Amino acid sequence: MRLGGVWRAHAPAATVLTLPVRNRSVAFALTLVGALTLPAWASADIYSYVDKNGVVHYRTRPSNAAPRSKPAAAADDGGPAPRRPAPAAPGDRSPERFRRYDEYIRQAAALYQIPEALVRAVISVESDYDPRAVSPVGAVGLMQLMPETARRMEVRDAVDPRENIFGGVRYLRSLANLFNGDLALTVAGYNAGEGAVMRHGGIPPYAETQEYVVRVLANYRRYRSTPDPVEAGAGPPP
Repeated sequence: MRLGGVWRAHAPAATVLTLPVRNRSVAFALTLVGALTLPAWASADIYSYVDKNGVVHYRTRPSNAAPRSKPAAAADDGGPAPRRPAPAAPGDRSPERFRRYDEYIRQAAALYQIPEALVRAVISVESDYDPRAVSPVGAVGLMQLMPETARRMEVRDAVDPRENIFGGVRYLRSLANLFNGDLALTVAGYNAGEGAVMRHGGIPPYAETQEYVVRVLANYRRYRSTPDPVEAGAGPPP
């Protein structure tokens, strides 16, 4: 399965991922997706910048065309560090939450050419559709944007559901472009960062990231097979 300018939902898998995964269920699920052979510069510093059209670009070194380029994994602008909000677990249990953001999800998915089912899968795993959720490391909102990622995606208010969804989907689009549409690497990059995926030449050997990929892909399949968001969202956790 790959994410491209046009979604190819039934594209055949390429090669089986070979990762040191001890959990058999995790290892089995990861073999369902294709692996991407990364270029030789995967271990180099990766710089990012946003062009005048709002497109995020990545390169291995700063350039004259991107004077404000900075390492993608570090976005220190020299200002004071923002105050980290207090952690807050998802608490909204109303069935209406699964439809509350339909318009924003459709708009962002159409704008950035990302399947709605994938957007919903990420939101489900990240925040369970609660925009007030805050992770222990400071990720906020429906798609759990870290402050640095929110800045890179030009999100001014990460708590705002619309801005959060558009910023998260924009990040998914940039990751899909970077990883040539590989669904598993795109999802892994969303969790661990594109730098970690590139350094490891595939899904990083982190238990959290590997399990995250499995959960998002399971949710993605459920949202694809169950058109009703409430029915799909209220289903058993993967």
